Amino acid sequence: MSYKAAVIGLGRMGSTFDDEITQGGAIFLPYCHGPTYHAHPQIDLIAGADPHDEQRALFGDRWGIDRDHLYTNHKDMLESAKPDIVSVTTTARHRPQIVLDAAQAGVKAIWAEKPIAFSLEEADAMVDACRANGVALAIFCSRRYNTYFSETRRMIEAGDLGDVLQITAYASCGLSHNGSHAIDTIRYLAGGNVAWVFGEMASDEAAAADNDLMGNGYLAFDNGARAYLRSTSTGVASWEFDIIGTKGRVRTLSDALEFEFFQRVSGGLRDRGIPARSPFPQPARPEGQGITVVNDLIDAMENNRPPRCSGADGRAALEVAIALRESHRQGGVRIDLPIEDRALKIFSSETHADHTPARIRRLKQ
Repeated sequence: MSYKAAVIGLGRMGSTFDDEITQGGAIFLPYCHGPTYHAHPQIDLIAGADPHDEQRALFGDRWGIDRDHLYTNHKDMLESAKPDIVSVTTTARHRPQIVLDAAQAGVKAIWAEKPIAFSLEEADAMVDACRANGVALAIFCSRRYNTYFSETRRMIEAGDLGDVLQITAYASCGLSHNGSHAIDTIRYLAGGNVAWVFGEMASDEAAAADNDLMGNGYLAFDNGARAYLRSTSTGVASWEFDIIGTKGRVRTLSDALEFEFFQRVSGGLRDRGIPARSPFPQPARPEGQGITVVNDLIDAMENNRPPRCSGADGRAALEVAIALRESHRQGGVRIDLPIEDRALKIFSSETHADHTPARIRRLKQ
């Protein structure tokens, strides 16, 4: 079965981000939205919407979309083109309302960028609207769709690592914007929900504001797993994850350029066992994450199940980020989840100067 797709926000993640990628690691192509729909055998890319003339023109030329199917207003596109799947690749400033509009316009699935929103209140509304209208909502926390991380999750579920005890993540970033990736990856590998946190932010001044900020934190999961996230400066440990279980261990190095797998074997002092390095299962043909997302979305639509990284998962990543900051604000106390005050927010760093498209800002830099 084939599906009609459209993109709202025709800049970097909507169209041109893949042009910037020269090696793999955590990213396999096609990755962003336009290239993925163009490459996917079950998808017909039919339309796009963006208020900027140049963005629309470049998108249309690149992906063969006629000007009559390029819109300045996303509502007009939803009403006229009637896509089955919609990508929302705008900044988080506009994303919640667009998702609500798409859910109410009769689309079957939404593939939205991260972070899901600024506030928990907005995220709640997005999740509720998609659930009420039977729309599969996927948030692009992309490591869930990376074949190496999904293989690690498969190994955990198969018992190769035993019970997950500890996950340590090194990811120098703002807790909301790219922190969405780090927090969601921790949750994906831990296999449970965060019950409470302690947080330490980069400064009291940063914690007092609602802007995106770096911080560190301790996460306690309801299944007994524990995690530590360092999103302040990480030195030479760039986007690395260390997953320790009762029987095995996986380490990802240099932003997923290398994966190490250790298993306990007999030997060592008093024969208590020693960790021995084993080959990490390598995929024969790594699939582009965008293709994996769309395949997952199609299956979610057809089988009425949540996507691999659902709207609820995107909301959970935002809630952990806010909880870590609230812990610092309140003097380093434990913060239990869910958070009662749903008006709490973090302004994602992606929205800085977002009156100008990110593609143009990067060209000027």
